[in-house]
Amino acid sequence: MPLTQSQRPLYEIKANLFKGLAHPVRIRILELLSAADEVSVADLQRETELEPSHLSQHLAVLRRHHLVQSERRGSHVHYRLADHRTAELLAVARELLIGILSAESERLSDTADLPALPGVRA
Repeated sequence: MPLTQSQRPLYEIKANLFKGLAHPVRIRILELLSAADEVSVADLQRETELEPSHLSQHLAVLRRHHLVQSERRGSHVHYRLADHRTAELLAVARELLIGILSAESERLSDTADLPALPGVRA
């Protein structure tokens, strides 16, 4: 069923949310923010070991997609999740991933019982 004109913008917004999440460093930043009320840029840099310019680019993407908010206090900038449900989304995603990896691991261990093939090393 094709999208209607009224549905399309909602799906685009949802896709943009996932674009904001589509990098391992941004996931790590969001996990760090999930563990605290707010985190300074200096602390984020120390935890991620990113160059300041790279961290800034990732934070800009997260801000653009409304996943984080920032507040300047003097010469320091602090970040927090824009919505606490982002932490819940990350937790559910982790549970889903663990389930997928567990199922894959079980399937991989099942291959140990396959008969050997001539000319193929196990």
